[in-house]
Amino acid sequence: MSKLFSPYELKGKTIKNRLVMAPMCMYSAENGLANDWHLTHYLTRAVGGVGTIVVEATGVLPEGRITEQDLGLWDDSQIAPLKRIVEEVRKYDCLIGIQLNHAGRKSQTNGTIFAPSPLAFEMMQLPAELTKADIRRVVESFRQAAIRADCAGFDFIQIHGAHGYLINQFLSPLANKRTDEYGGCLPNRTRFLHEIIEAIGSVWPKEKILSLRVSAEEYHPEGNHVDDLCEIINSVKDSGIDWVDVSSGGVVNAKINAYPGYQLPFAQTIKEKTNLPVTGGGLICTVGFAEKALNDLNLDFIYMGRELLRNPYIVLNQANELGFDPEWPFQYKRAKNTP
Repeated sequence: MSKLFSPYELKGKTIKNRLVMAPMCMYSAENGLANDWHLTHYLTRAVGGVGTIVVEATGVLPEGRITEQDLGLWDDSQIAPLKRIVEEVRKYDCLIGIQLNHAGRKSQTNGTIFAPSPLAFEMMQLPAELTKADIRRVVESFRQAAIRADCAGFDFIQIHGAHGYLINQFLSPLANKRTDEYGGCLPNRTRFLHEIIEAIGSVWPKEKILSLRVSAEEYHPEGNHVDDLCEIINSVKDSGIDWVDVSSGGVVNAKINAYPGYQLPFAQTIKEKTNLPVTGGGLICTVGFAEKALNDLNLDFIYMGRELLRNPYIVLNQANELGFDPEWPFQYKRAKNTP
């Protein structure tokens, strides 16, 4: 039987297959509000048969968005449009979560931006260093966003600790030059993440899944590497992390030798050293490649991103290659098995 199309049990949830739609920013929101574009975007992939969808990076504060066009969950008005997406996606037996994020020094919003240390990313705006009061405010904003995510009905939250955004900035020695308890040694640099996990855990239902996305490699000799991320994950997993999504890069503008599956070995290492379910990926374009990766590296899930933009019905179109006959929507059954 195909591993990719076999179910997976996680915290009482049966996830119908191992294919995860990666979070990809659409840059299409106004005032952080999801709209018809977002509904169409996510619903189409649910109809197409993916087992899990992770809604794109969603700002916990207005200045925490990557751009002014990002989704947000800093206000109660943003709950209802997301709830509509959750309710429609659920009709197709698809798990749906939301990625909570603060962009830190990579924010391209108007006004002051913030970071662990006053170090700009490349040629972008110089950030202000977060005070301890600022840190408490950001942690509280993650807690409040988690309450709203629960109200919207999401099955899980993914904490965005990757790609050079604020949590990743705290974790990285390249971006965090603080001399207080939030900087210096790795346990200190992990403190911010730990406080966010605990804050979310205080309000997020215990029966629901809490996920963490990490950059396992910073592609710089003085940055974090996969063993550092294993240490970080092991230090916070008992606070409630159920699932790890493994990516890489983003703290510095590095030249990355990207090829299909280039991040999968990081996911394999993290699974082996943390004993947590992991999602791996990186330029995965076929279900055959995804199947081989799951089996060869003993991974739990595979995420697809850009290929699902090109081919939102990849499960319907390619699953038969692995001997799996997916359930087509009755409206589309005339297209099944036709040349």
